[in-house]
Amino acid sequence: MTNPLTWGRRVRGALLPAAGAALLALGGCGEAPAADESDAMEDTDTRRVINVEVETLAPRPFTDMIRLTGTVNADREVTVAAEEGGTVSAILADKGDKVRLGQALVRLDDELLLAQRGEAQAQAALAADRWARKKQLYEEEDIGTEGEYVEARLAADQTRARLELIEARLRRAVVRAPFDGLLDRRLVEVGSVVAPGQAVAHILDLEPLKVTTGVPERYAAEVSTGDPATVAFADLADTCAATVTYVGAAVDGRHRTFPVELDLERPVAGAKPAMVAEVMLVLEVHPGAIVVPNQALVRTEEGFSAFVATDGVDGPVARARPVTLGASGGDEVVAASGLSPNDRLIVVGQQQVADGDRLRIVPRRSL
Repeated sequence: MTNPLTWGRRVRGALLPAAGAALLALGGCGEAPAADESDAMEDTDTRRVINVEVETLAPRPFTDMIRLTGTVNADREVTVAAEEGGTVSAILADKGDKVRLGQALVRLDDELLLAQRGEAQAQAALAADRWARKKQLYEEEDIGTEGEYVEARLAADQTRARLELIEARLRRAVVRAPFDGLLDRRLVEVGSVVAPGQAVAHILDLEPLKVTTGVPERYAAEVSTGDPATVAFADLADTCAATVTYVGAAVDGRHRTFPVELDLERPVAGAKPAMVAEVMLVLEVHPGAIVVPNQALVRTEEGFSAFVATDGVDGPVARARPVTLGASGGDEVVAASGLSPNDRLIVVGQQQVADGDRLRIVPRRSL
């Protein structure tokens, strides 16, 4: 009698080789991949293609300048004060008037001084006559003493000096303009009592106007008299060339700036003292610089890089270039190294590319 377990093992042993043969037969029924298709799959370039816009670089002049806030000032500005005390009797020039050097502005009551001058004139005449007689008698006729002779001479000198003093006070009773300019403010009225040294008027010399500004101390070695600049008056929609005429020798400890004054090369209609203006101070002019837009640069751990489009086997390819930056102004900066003329700088899409990426260069969009 046959053992069931032994029979089962014989059946399974016979089935396994048959199953293997069947699987091999099934495998033989399919088609193996063609050799050329396999090679094509291996040669397919899976690198991404990025759409970018480029700008071809060319050397051009670049002006290195700094932008500052300035204040318009008069060329000369003075508060005129009375040298003599008294009551204002007449206003001879009013605010807004153009005045000339020596022109009378304010007259003080001089009635008392006129009376004193009359008295001094009489005393001076009497002393001069007495001195003349004493001198003749003493020097020509040897009459009188030396003491009387000297006393008469000194009396004549004293009375003449007193008369000159009163004449000077009378001249000072009229306040006059110290230079040509504009009477900006009148500070007294008729009937005002003023003391010596009290302000009576404010005068400005507006031709030419000048602009003052503070320059950061880091530019101390780069700014000197004669440097060109441009001054823009936003409220007047006007821009004027200017020249540095004064550079301060000391730095303001609070703001860490040093003062600079600039003369405008022409009058600016509507410009007034204390008006704010934008000063663009030229530091250096680079005649042939590689200038790139700030937005074309990519910040890296080592500094900045830019991407350029280079010709590859299958078309344009992105290449990263480390860039050393120079002077900057507005939205542009000078590439001191790393870029060359005729490089095709990627200006749109540079944030999406990596070194070696394939590129599709699309036309620049109009701004």
